[in-house]
Amino acid sequence: MQIALIAHDEKKPDLVEFVRNNIDQLSSVDCISTGTTGKRIKEETDLAVDPKESGPLGGDMIIGAAVATGDCHAVIFLRDPLTAQPHEPDINALLRVCDVHDVPLATNLASANAIIDELVGET
Repeated sequence: MQIALIAHDEKKPDLVEFVRNNIDQLSSVDCISTGTTGKRIKEETDLAVDPKESGPLGGDMIIGAAVATGDCHAVIFLRDPLTAQPHEPDINALLRVCDVHDVPLATNLASANAIIDELVGET
């Protein structure tokens, strides 16, 4: 099972804390991320994560492709709903591809915990 981990800048501390709190469950799956988020996760936790490009450089699109091909089984994307993002079209495309392919998508900590409890608990 592969899970993508993404966070906007203001949400990166929350995602790092989420990873710390769920390190055992996340260590049992293949984790990918956008570039800056993955770098921060690697620096601040013991989780092995495969960072792709940063979001503005196409990382959201790379993860979207993994969703579309069936390689990525869930996306945890802690978004900052109060700040406009320069790559908003890519973000919307990622959200859309998750909906089209019926892939669980968490955009806040409550739904991220639900994904961990339900999906990772099954591995």
